[in-house]
Parts: sequence; structure tokens; C-alpha cells
Amino acid sequence: MNQKIYELSRSLAWFGAIVLLAIGLMSVVSIIGRAFSFAGLGPVPGDFELVEAGTAFVVFCFMPWCHLKMGHATVDMLWGVYPAAMRRALTVFSDALMFLIWVLLIWRMGVATLEYRDNGETTFILHMPVWFGYAASMVPALFGCFIYLWRLLEDIGLVSPPAGFVTAEGVH
Repeated sequence: MNQKIYELSRSLAWFGAIVLLAIGLMSVVSIIGRAFSFAGLGPVPGDFELVEAGTAFVVFCFMPWCHLKMGHATVDMLWGVYPAAMRRALTVFSDALMFLIWVLLIWRMGVATLEYRDNGETTFILHMPVWFGYAASMVPALFGCFIYLWRLLEDIGLVSPPAGFVTAEGVH
């Protein structure tokens, strides 16, 4: 099962990369359209709204893989001088804290999604319901919450990463 979880997380990150590429291309088209407005072209309608919703989605797609790879930014100035038991305890504590923060984030995103759906708020230009962006981001965010729990279970030795998996720890 751990192999499937890692593969799904990596695939989600690649999907996020494709969405990010699409957002970037749309931004370029929109900028070119603005630059050539004298020729009858114009920006992509709602480009800012699409970038906002798409960027949130992309971040939630990237976070699970980053966490599995231990790719978050860390301050390693004194890490090497700590005893192994202290490093392990700090790792468990930080991953437990991150999991709890992720649970809080999911809860508040869920509340916000329902509130935006109930009040019918839409974006200014596209008139797209605001809750659509929240709901789209909720899918990778829920998976991310599961991944944060999985890393915590790895830290305490209840599950293990796939054989041969290499983290980015210490590469920064």
C-alpha cells in the first residue's frame, strides 16, 4: 500500500505541474493580448480569477509529495549536533504538529466552501461561484492531510516508505 500512496502523491504533484503550466501559458496569452489591445486583442477574461483558484489548487497538489520527500525548508544549523533520539523526537513532534495544522486547515476550508456555496458569492468577471475553487482545492488538500498522517506513522515506525525511496532531506 505504501508504494501506491507514494505513486499517487507523485502523480498528483505532476498533475499540479501541468495545471501550473496551463496557468502560466494563460497568463502569457493574457499579457500578449493586453500588449496588442491596439490591434483588437485583449486579456483572457477572468485571468486573475483563474490564476487565484488554480494556484491554490496547485499548491495543494504539490504539498503531499514535498512532505513525503521531506522537502520543506528547514533550519539545519544545529540539527547535526543533536543526539539521534532528540532528532527523532523533534521530527515526530513537528510532523504531528503539521498534521494537526493540516486537519485545522481542512476543517476551515470545508466550512468556507459551504459558506461560499450557501451565500452564492461569485467572482467579479467570470461570475464563477467562489466555492468552486475551494471545492477543487479540497480534493488534493484531503489527500495531503492523509499524507501528513502517513508521514507521522512512518516517523513512529507503524508504516515504512517504499524500498529504495530517497528523501530530499539535507539537500538544501
